[in-house]
Amino acid sequence: MRRLLFILFFLGASALSFAGAPVKWTFGVETTTEGIALVTLTAECEEGWHLYALTLPRDDGPFPTVIRLTPSATYQQAGAAVEPAPIELEDPNFQMLVRYHGHTTSFNIPVQRLSKEALNIEGEVEYMCCNDKMCLPPVTVKFSIPLPAAK
Repeated sequence: MRRLLFILFFLGASALSFAGAPVKWTFGVETTTEGIALVTLTAECEEGWHLYALTLPRDDGPFPTVIRLTPSATYQQAGAAVEPAPIELEDPNFQMLVRYHGHTTSFNIPVQRLSKEALNIEGEVEYMCCNDKMCLPPVTVKFSIPLPAAK
C-alpha cells in the first residue's frame, strides 16, 4: 500500500513538474566589452516555491541547481557560473542547512566565443524545486540562445 501511494505521489508530482511547473525559465545573452558572452538564465518561482543554489553544504539532501553547456567548436565556458547570494536556512524536512533562491533569480555564465560567425549557445539547467509541504523531482530544461556574428 505504501509503495502504491509513493508511485501515485511521484506520478502526480511529475505531472505537475512538466505541466504548470512552479518555476519558469528565460534565457538571454549579452556581449561584454572584453568579447565575453554573458549567458543569463533567469528562474521565476511561483509564490511559496524555491529552487536550490549551485552548491549545497552536503550531498544527502536536496539536489543543487546544475548548469551545463553543450560542448562546441564555436564557444567554450570561460569561468564558473555565478549566482546571487542564496538564502541559507536550517530546513526541518531535510534536517540540514540548505541554500536556495525564491521569487526571481538569475544565474550567469561567461562564455568565450571561438568563432566570429553567428552561433547558438546550447545547454541545460537541472534543478529541484520545493515549497514548505513538498518537493518535486528534479527537472532538466534545455536551452539554445542565439549569439549574432561578432563585428
